[in-house]
Amino acid sequence: MDNIGIVVDDLDAAIAFFTALGMELEGRALVEGPEVDRLVGLDGVRTDIAMMRTPDGHGRLELTRYRAPAAVSAGAENAPVNALGIRRIMFAVEDIDGALARLRAHGAELVGEVTRYENAYRLCYVRGPEGILIALAEQIG
Repeated sequence: MDNIGIVVDDLDAAIAFFTALGMELEGRALVEGPEVDRLVGLDGVRTDIAMMRTPDGHGRLELTRYRAPAAVSAGAENAPVNALGIRRIMFAVEDIDGALARLRAHGAELVGEVTRYENAYRLCYVRGPEGILIALAEQIG
């Protein structure tokens, strides 16, 4: 897998959220032109993108803010965890409590509770900016 794309309205807030999770900003760019239009099947595309890289360098997120055409809501904000489609991205963390504290400083909210799965993991779901749902997993066993 090369990357996962997430469309946002507030690119800076999304960058700050994922940076607090330990990701690094690889770069930002304005993306537009006929090739982009043909790729995504829209006319007059003009987007700002930010590529975020996981600390181990193996995973990336492409955060995209549409200038044109304007982003549309498909009703996915705050969708429950059992809604059809891609629901969440899980991140391995060394300290789930510390990660939660950093993310809460960026407006994140715990969805349920921090739970223990057998003697292997502490897990939780977190809703971040614009309803982005992530999960955190701290290996304990």
